[in-house]
Amino acid sequence: MKILLLSIAVLCFVSCKKEVVQVSIKEDVAFLSSDDLAGRETGTKEELMAAKYIKERMEAIGLIAKGQAGTYFQTFTFRPSTNPHEKVKFIDAGDGTTTGTNVIGYIDNNAAKTVIIGAHYDHLGYGGQGSLHRGSLEVHNGADDNASGVAMMLKLAERLTNQNTGHNYLFIAFSGEEMGLLGSNYFAKNPTVDLSKANYMLNMDMVGRLREDKALSISGVGTTPLWKQILNSNNTGFKLVLNESGIGPSDHTSFYLQNIPALHFFTGQHEDYHKPSDDHQKLNYDGMKMITDYIFNIISDLDASDKLVFKKTKNESEEVPRFKVALGVVPDYLFDGVGMRIDGVSEGKPAEKAGLQKGDIVIKLGDMETTDMMSYMKALTTFQKGDTTKVVVDRKGKRVEATIVF
Repeated sequence: MKILLLSIAVLCFVSCKKEVVQVSIKEDVAFLSSDDLAGRETGTKEELMAAKYIKERMEAIGLIAKGQAGTYFQTFTFRPSTNPHEKVKFIDAGDGTTTGTNVIGYIDNNAAKTVIIGAHYDHLGYGGQGSLHRGSLEVHNGADDNASGVAMMLKLAERLTNQNTGHNYLFIAFSGEEMGLLGSNYFAKNPTVDLSKANYMLNMDMVGRLREDKALSISGVGTTPLWKQILNSNNTGFKLVLNESGIGPSDHTSFYLQNIPALHFFTGQHEDYHKPSDDHQKLNYDGMKMITDYIFNIISDLDASDKLVFKKTKNESEEVPRFKVALGVVPDYLFDGVGMRIDGVSEGKPAEKAGLQKGDIVIKLGDMETTDMMSYMKALTTFQKGDTTKVVVDRKGKRVEATIVF
């Protein structure tokens, strides 16, 4: 009931006033991840409710509509595929098709260069193929994934109004990310602004769970030679985990493929990832403010810069080993020590049955030492379903051995 009342209050606050209004990050997240929006699955009426809310927030901030035909919306239609290896094609609407909706706003400073700031707002609805939940159908609210990124994007839009006028700013809430980066892919190929003027793109996806050690992953730092200098010089206390590749499982990839320098900000996976328990009460709002300030300072530092030089990077996804089995854990992608630290354990999977726990660091799997994520994945490739092996973990400084049955 409290969420419903908050939703009504925020919508009224946004839509009933003409002046620029201040809505907190927490209020935006609470609305977008409420049960009323039923998980914001692409093409549903609830996703359209979220799109309308974001549009009204953009309008209240004073952003110019930059979608199709003078609106804030850019729609795209496709036929969903059950084959994950089959490329989705954009087609005309018809039987069996789904229509997603990007929401796009613009700050026009009459500048020669444009910064693109994006975050996807769709999620999994009641679950589906991407869900890690076992049991009855439940709303997957997606507070961290990715109401968090949308709320930070809107806060940056508020702060950039009449500031840092050396660039124009394009803000995009993408649909269809969970189905294969569809919204960003469509926009990149059907842009509503001149992409030759795009200086760089910033993507925020899962930025709501900053940990005590303040570990912040930033991918795409190899897409221009200047990124590392800018990111480090503006760092105000983050433990930065920097990744070179411009290709990854989020919307920055679509812009990298258009030769635009792009970054992805990410605070790490967790045991609520793609589950109904990804709720707004679990987010670190102080951490989100800290990241928002950091991104704003990066933008400010680059305001008077020349256009960034684009640089191609190695596609790290092509080097990921293919394996037929899994432990059933959520890896801690921000861990920079020796081994693979477990950030969550899935119910009924081999790891849980073997007694592995969140926080355990896998240091040996079978006959192979696991010194990092890549060596862990290579170890998995040596096993088939039905195999039994030993796993050794570091549990709070003690070596613990367990038996894994795949």
